[in-house]
Amino acid sequence: MITRRQFAASAPYWVASPLALSGCSQEPAADGYEAVAARIWQSGAVTGRSGAALGRELVRHATLAPSSHNTQCWRFALDGNGRSITVLPDLARRCPAVDPDDHHVFVSLGCATENLIQAALAHGLKGEVQFDPTGDAVRVALEPTRAQTTPLFTAIPARQCTRGNYDGKPLSVEELALLQRVGSSDTVRLLLLTERAAMEQTLDYVIEGNTAQLADAAFVKELKAWIRFNGADAVRTRDGLYSVCTGNPNIPSWIGDLTFRWLLAPKGENEKAARQVRSSAGIAIFVGQAADKAHWVEVGRCYERFALQATALGIRNAFLNQPVEVSALRPPFAAALGLTGQRPDLVVRFGRGPVMPRSLRRPVEAVLV
Repeated sequence: MITRRQFAASAPYWVASPLALSGCSQEPAADGYEAVAARIWQSGAVTGRSGAALGRELVRHATLAPSSHNTQCWRFALDGNGRSITVLPDLARRCPAVDPDDHHVFVSLGCATENLIQAALAHGLKGEVQFDPTGDAVRVALEPTRAQTTPLFTAIPARQCTRGNYDGKPLSVEELALLQRVGSSDTVRLLLLTERAAMEQTLDYVIEGNTAQLADAAFVKELKAWIRFNGADAVRTRDGLYSVCTGNPNIPSWIGDLTFRWLLAPKGENEKAARQVRSSAGIAIFVGQAADKAHWVEVGRCYERFALQATALGIRNAFLNQPVEVSALRPPFAAALGLTGQRPDLVVRFGRGPVMPRSLRRPVEAVLV
């Protein structure tokens, strides 16, 4: 899923290159990346809204959820009487190379739905979720209740998939227990791997999957289409993976286009994955009870609660989904986890580390139907 692929640029060279840096357009401050990101990720007031204005605010919070390649593969339909919001897949934004069965699309819908539920509660609305298989729609019925500003809601504007190194320190037993509780449900199992041997075993599958994906021309082409090499491109599209968010430099698009495939080398990417896993406190594996769209939505909801609770505790997380994205690796990976016959849905590393720059989101108007 909900995924994490990086542009593996040669940072020292490009950062030092006047040609590269001078080629980047300089947007006016009000329209520059940092200003736009600050507006997108701002906290909103929880009073003073009703009707359509409230519905739009709930949708805004929903769009702050993660999605595969930051495709934002969702649409939202507001009920005119304010009693429901429907979350729909935007299949024009699907990624068939990395996600041929739309697993990540529906996990992403679940993430957005959980944000919507938390935001609704903060505004005095209780959300009840039902998946409609006839329209592949997630319907959220809203009823008045006592407003509760939970730590999960407060964490929404601070949550991010932090694609850098962590500090390698373990989490407390109490923190792990809290993450276990919020990241599980009746139909989703959460495995928390904190022993180094288990983490190294998962890393082996990550590296094998990463190597296979980087040898797949269709995967690389699709990934490149969602990379935003500089702030101007990120602001123009408001989607995709801004290279600076992964610790890479801001470079002109023409340089990125010319060098992308050469720099996205398996050796460098695998070494980076190893550093990131070994700097993490643990790895979380989310496993739905069944491999269907309704359960994928529930996996997304569980993951998002996990990510929001982690954020509230000052813990970062990022995806390592190669073992579940490469179909040939799923059965042996599942067997290694003691899950023979099941489909692991998400692989997530977690730990404490620095905040990275934020990805952008499209405006609410662009996702309403």
